[in-house]
Amino acid sequence: MSQPSWPSIQLHPHRIAIASVILLLACIATLATASSGDLAPEYIHCVQSYNTRICQSPSSSLDPLPLSLRLTHWTCLDNCRYQCMQAITAAAIANNSRVLQYHGKWPFVRFLGMQEPASVLFSILNGYMHFRGWLQIRRVVPSYTMRPFYIGYAIIGMNTWLWSAVYHSRDWPSTEKLDYFSAGISVMYGLFYSTIRVTRMERTSRVLWGLACLIPLLMHIGYLGLVHFDYGYNMAATATVGALHNLVWIGWSIKHWNKLPYAHMPALWAALITLAMSLEMLDFPPLFGAVDAHALWHLATIPLVANWYKFLVLDTEWELGRSGHRKPFGSYLE
Repeated sequence: MSQPSWPSIQLHPHRIAIASVILLLACIATLATASSGDLAPEYIHCVQSYNTRICQSPSSSLDPLPLSLRLTHWTCLDNCRYQCMQAITAAAIANNSRVLQYHGKWPFVRFLGMQEPASVLFSILNGYMHFRGWLQIRRVVPSYTMRPFYIGYAIIGMNTWLWSAVYHSRDWPSTEKLDYFSAGISVMYGLFYSTIRVTRMERTSRVLWGLACLIPLLMHIGYLGLVHFDYGYNMAATATVGALHNLVWIGWSIKHWNKLPYAHMPALWAALITLAMSLEMLDFPPLFGAVDAHALWHLATIPLVANWYKFLVLDTEWELGRSGHRKPFGSYLE
């Protein structure tokens, strides 16, 4: 089989690195400044009135919430807040007034009890991309040093996006922590296995490196879970580890830019994932009551996950070729 043709990549690796760092720093420095509608007198009065009239009336037990809301554990008070939020938002849109946030979130239109249906859908699709990657690694990657690490990456990715979907379905302190902790584990594991691959780390060094990653991760989770759930600290810590992960692969791309036909892929992926993350800086009210900047971030990562597994397979094939077990380049992607 002939080798596949590769398009000429004109982007210089150093420019990709600089752009990625600038975008990442902008993401870290930018915080949302939307108003808090749950402090507005109109909202407070509406919830109190709705709660007294509906939830505390003798007939409330005779008129339960719809099944979808009961299955997702909505209470009557939760529904009061939702109905008031939607009524005030509809009036604001009709009057061309500013749309406010409530309890730290935009006024999404729920679907089957899910608070943020678009983010739920996109989280599920990201998890599916990791599931496909898991199947691909198991099927086409033979005995190779990095195989168990790549399988671990896929499993951790599926877990991360599962809890993202759960959290965006129902925002409770417990689901929020599981989402944030899973994301932190995923980012740290990405740095862990990437460093092993790029440096061709030996077994003993891997154990030490694993401990060097595990100990601060456990301290991070312990602090957030037992001491203080600090959003700013969590964002800064996660972004810092993510930046290190990106720099590892950008450095690898620079080193092999003119040597490997696929060397551009990690640097380009790092720039695109940082660009996707920068969507968070937009922070606008949800389009059609469903799609906000955070949902667009999750949407943007779906094809990036699929392309990352493509890179892992190509890199595995090339590495096996170095050890004398090469198949025709590109055959593992068939």
